[in-house]
Amino acid sequence: MTDRYARRYAELVTMSSLPPVSAFDPEAADRLASMADVTASDSALRRFLHGLPGVDAVGLEARAAVLGTRSIKTTAKAYAIDLAISMIDLTTLEGADTPGKVRALCAKGTRPDPTDRAAPQVAAICVYPDMVRTAKEALQGTTINVASVATAFPAGRASLPVKLADTADAVAAGADEIDMVLDRGAFLSGRYLSVFEEIRAIRLACVRPDGSAAHLKVIFENGELSTYDNIRRASWLAMLAGAGFIKTSTGKVAVNATLPNTLLMLEAVRDFRDTVGVQVGVKPAGGIRTTKDAVKYLVAVSETLGGDWLDPHWFRFGASSLLNDLLMQRQKLSTGRYSGPDYVTVD
Repeated sequence: MTDRYARRYAELVTMSSLPPVSAFDPEAADRLASMADVTASDSALRRFLHGLPGVDAVGLEARAAVLGTRSIKTTAKAYAIDLAISMIDLTTLEGADTPGKVRALCAKGTRPDPTDRAAPQVAAICVYPDMVRTAKEALQGTTINVASVATAFPAGRASLPVKLADTADAVAAGADEIDMVLDRGAFLSGRYLSVFEEIRAIRLACVRPDGSAAHLKVIFENGELSTYDNIRRASWLAMLAGAGFIKTSTGKVAVNATLPNTLLMLEAVRDFRDTVGVQVGVKPAGGIRTTKDAVKYLVAVSETLGGDWLDPHWFRFGASSLLNDLLMQRQKLSTGRYSGPDYVTVD
């Protein structure tokens, strides 16, 4: 297996030294050309990332607190609940995952409320690479994507050839989306160009033989990046490398998605589109469990980015227990009462 990983990496390296995303995304070529000098060398990339405006922590947290007080009612709330359901990456990432558990999760994502056919489907089912084929078969005939974590999730402690093989295997099994983890060790030690080139290499490994590609999400693990300035730098670094989504966390550490750190990432994708002309999605993950929480995030998206990002193509929730609460709140709006505890499945 080691030789196979090495050959795969050698193939990628010889292809124009890990070509930029524009090599298989022609529309991005002109838009990213203006930023080419930024990634020409480690020193240039460091200069750019450390030249980004510093984050006003007090202002950021105050803004998030204000957005968190917004309240929506009646029809607006019903719309928000259905929108949130349609944005969920329904996830199981446990060592005890079985094909049966994955198939059950796929059934739930397809018909979240078996008593109401009007309830929307979720956006994706997220599983480990070895469960991709099972999920793909279970979701046949639906529009739900199969997402897979890769690159030695959740720690990311593996060599690049292993990460590339992990990604390629998931894509070959049918994954529509790949959630890779940022090399936090390299990032925190200032090896920005190494991180940049790794993201580009993983993006290339997402390309299928027919030229199409799985969508790439880059997970930062904000709780380990420690500072808001690091989160802003990681956001720009991942986007410059061709990430289709930037994601807060793995859900496997103490600090996962928070409204302030997600707001900071929303501001980063807004500024990136204003500067480069490329739109990138955002995915908060971990710790978002209630409808009230979900509405806060949707308000933050609406007021920071506008309606363009209020779509599953551009915003996702990495959550499982959130779906249960959304379904119970949805039923209360339609019937005027909360359902019993056996109304939703326990994930």
